[in-house]
Amino acid sequence: MTVRTDTADVLAAPVADDHAAVREAAPYTNPYLAGIGLGLVLLAAFVIMGRGLGASGAFKAFTAWATNLVAPGYAHSRTFLADYLSDPTTSPLNDWLVFEVVGVFAGGLISALLARRVRLGVEKGPRVTTGVRLLLAFGGGALSAVGAAIARGCTSGQALTGGALLNLGSWIFMLSVFAGAYGLAYFVRGEWR
Repeated sequence: MTVRTDTADVLAAPVADDHAAVREAAPYTNPYLAGIGLGLVLLAAFVIMGRGLGASGAFKAFTAWATNLVAPGYAHSRTFLADYLSDPTTSPLNDWLVFEVVGVFAGGLISALLARRVRLGVEKGPRVTTGVRLLLAFGGGALSAVGAAIARGCTSGQALTGGALLNLGSWIFMLSVFAGAYGLAYFVRGEWR
């Protein structure tokens, strides 16, 4: 299931009435208002939870939990995973970042459903096959995961939280992300034309 990113391609879904009228997707939120909203969510996270936003920590916690189910000896012998398993009375999934990521997914899905932007399919350019698109998406996701591990945080933790705290490393990280994306865009631009 994917969330469509353009209004032109969204097929209107029928509304249950006598004439089977068609309702189009709702317009996108103003990006400046969405940015202000994200800033307020980040501020609320600091005030309520005492820490900022992040996502990669939730995936690390899930990895530690799943590895511990399959190979507990291996999980406890690796520092990367053992940190999440140090308290045997608490599940690694009982971390606020896990609940945050679940909430982000649920909120995004509900928002997309209400705006009529959910369609099954693969977003891709006209000159690329579905297999190549999925391969590129998987490869990009894997590179992002490795980058998040090296950078000690994802774009949520590094750019949003670290940037809001004026961490120099976070600013260097985000500028590097943009520079890398612009540099690579030239070589993959044909995938979307």
